[in-house]
Amino acid sequence: MAAHIVPKRVYYLVFATLLLLTLVTVDVAFYDLGILSFPVAMLIATTKALLVIFYFMHVRYSSPLTWVFAIIGFFWLMILIGLTMADYLTRAWISLAGG
Repeated sequence: MAAHIVPKRVYYLVFATLLLLTLVTVDVAFYDLGILSFPVAMLIATTKALLVIFYFMHVRYSSPLTWVFAIIGFFWLMILIGLTMADYLTRAWISLAGG
């Protein structure tokens, strides 16, 4: 299987996009979006993670088997985050501290 050669321009664009998304993350942190704060932060973080996975880990130009394992790893990460959030959001001390 021949290696795919990615132009340097693509890496520079991805790097610039990651920097821009980091600045957007910092900028959004200064606004009170209420209940949307967490989903917006997670959307930006997921976008940055996907850019790193696709381009810097070379998954975009890899075999289908690599895609399968990358998707499984990302899905497993979402399960771990979901279970952590389920535990955190169901704790009794959250309701006691709020009222």
